[in-house]
Amino acid sequence: MTCLRPAAKIGSKFQNPVETRIGGLRMMFKILPLYLANREERFPKRQPGPFHTDLGIYQRPPSSGLRITWMGHSSMLIEIDGVRVLVDPVWDQRASPVSWAGPKRFFPPPLSLDQLPPLDVVLISHDHYDHFGAQTIRHLSQLATRWICPLNVGSELRHFGVDSSRITELDWIESTTISDLSITALPARHFSGRSLGNRFETLWASYVLKGKRHKIYYGADSGLWSGFGEIGRQYGPFDLTMLEIGAYNELWKSIHMGPDGAAQAFAELGASGLLMPIHWGLFDLALHAWRQPIERLTENANQSGYKLWCPEPGAPTEVVSGCEYRSDWWQT
Repeated sequence: MTCLRPAAKIGSKFQNPVETRIGGLRMMFKILPLYLANREERFPKRQPGPFHTDLGIYQRPPSSGLRITWMGHSSMLIEIDGVRVLVDPVWDQRASPVSWAGPKRFFPPPLSLDQLPPLDVVLISHDHYDHFGAQTIRHLSQLATRWICPLNVGSELRHFGVDSSRITELDWIESTTISDLSITALPARHFSGRSLGNRFETLWASYVLKGKRHKIYYGADSGLWSGFGEIGRQYGPFDLTMLEIGAYNELWKSIHMGPDGAAQAFAELGASGLLMPIHWGLFDLALHAWRQPIERLTENANQSGYKLWCPEPGAPTEVVSGCEYRSDWWQT
C-alpha cells in the first residue's frame, strides 16, 4: 500500500502519515530540568556575520538555472528555471507569538524584505513560528504574488492580509503550476498549530519543485518515516535535497530527524545530487549547541561520501550539478 496519499483527519485534526505522538504539558515538565541544567552554547557567544546580500546578482539569471539564497533556518529564496520562490519566510526578530520573548535570531536578515527581487510565489510548509513569521507575512501580503500553502493555512494568511484570490491550498499529493514550475505537496511527519489549542487543525507538508531542467525536494520539518523511499522512487531523482538537521532531541525524534536522520532520509530518497542542511543556524530551539547539527552532518558526509551544499547566509549561490559546496561560515 502506498505511503503517499491525501491527508486523513479525525474530526478537525489532521493525522500524520504514520502514527506519531506529540508531547504536551507532560513533555514540557520533562524538558524543563534539562534546559535548566544545560551548559551547551545554544546561542552564539559572538554574533555570526555580518551577512549581506549582493543585490546586483539578482539582475541576471543563474547560468546553471538554479540559485538559492539561504537566509538561515528554513527561509530561502529559490530561483529555479526562471521562477522565483520564497520559502517559509521569517524576517521577524523572534520565532515566537510575542515580540518580547521567545527564540531570538542569531543574526539580522542579510537583506530587508523591501530589497527582495520580484517574487513569483511564496511557499509555506506549515504555520509554526519559525516558518511563518507574522510580521513578515504582513509585510509581504501586499505583493502581487501567488501564495501556496497546505490545507487550512490559507485562513491564517488571510488573517495577516493576503487576499484569498492569491492563495492556493494543497492537500498531500496535490500539485499546482506557476509558469513552468510544478509544485507538489507531499506528506511529512510533523504537526501544526500556533498555540496548544489549535494543534493539527492546519496541515503541514514537504514539497517537490520541478522546473524545465531541475528538480528539488524541500523536506521542511519532519521526523523519519517510511515514505522517503517512495518519494524518491516516484518523484526523484533530485538535483538538490533540503532536509532539516537542527532543533532535534531524543524526546521529540518522531517529528525532527536531526543530522543522522537527515543522512538516513537522504539515502532513502536515493542519495542523488546534493544534500542541503536546513532548519539550523538561526534560532535556539533545542538543547544542543548551535553548531552541533552541522558539525555532526559534516562528519557523517566525510565518512559516507555524499555531497553537501552549505551556502553562507544571504549569499545567492548557484547549484551546479554534482559540485559540492561548503562555505564553513559557522566556523569563524
